[in-house]
Order: sequence, then C-alpha cells, then structure tokens
Amino acid sequence: MDSQDKPFPFMKTFVFAFTGILTALKMERNMRFHFIVSIIVVIGSFSFSITKVEWVFVLFAIGGMFALELMNTAIERVVDLITTEFHPLAKQAKDLAAGAVLVYAILSVVIGIVIFSPYVLKLF
Repeated sequence: MDSQDKPFPFMKTFVFAFTGILTALKMERNMRFHFIVSIIVVIGSFSFSITKVEWVFVLFAIGGMFALELMNTAIERVVDLITTEFHPLAKQAKDLAAGAVLVYAILSVVIGIVIFSPYVLKLF
C-alpha cells in the first residue's frame, strides 16, 4: 500500500514534529526553563483575567520563544554533526542562533512587563 493510499498520510509529519518538541523538552535545559516560565505566565494570565489582545501578545511571545529555541537546538545539532573540532564558523553559527533566542527572550520579558505590571501594581 502506497503512502498516498493510507488515510491521513500527513499525520506522520505531526508525529515527527511532536517528537522533536518532546526531545527538546527532555534534553534541553533552556527549553524546560521556557516551558516552566510559560506555565507560570499562562496561570498568571488566567489569574489576572488579561484581555484578548493581551492574550495574543502573550501567546505570540510564548510560541515564538519555543520556535526559536527549537531552531537554536536544531542548528546546534547540525553543527555538532558536521564537526567535532573547533571551527570559528561553527562557533559563529551557534552564537548567532543563541543570540536570536536572547533577543526574543528580552522582547518577551518586555512584553510581560508591559502587560502584567498594571495588574501587579493594582495589588498594592
């Protein structure tokens, strides 16, 4: 039976994607950190009853952070696969990918401050 004949052959791509996410959560400390922070942010978002627009920004910050962390991990893996020796371009590739994650992490923190500071200040 050809893969075209099987029902829902595209579903296999979802399995691969979820396997990648689970692998990153199991093996990458930073991914676990982002996951835990995301849970805290979602709980805080529900607790403060943030607006729909604020939810959009929170979800984009969380989703973007996960996506960039996954890309960073993929780049690190490919570089490690290609060379075991130190190479300046390999280091640059890893550093650039890590830099992208850092830029987005800073943006996400700023988004969090802008959204949550009014709610937190109301508590005092």
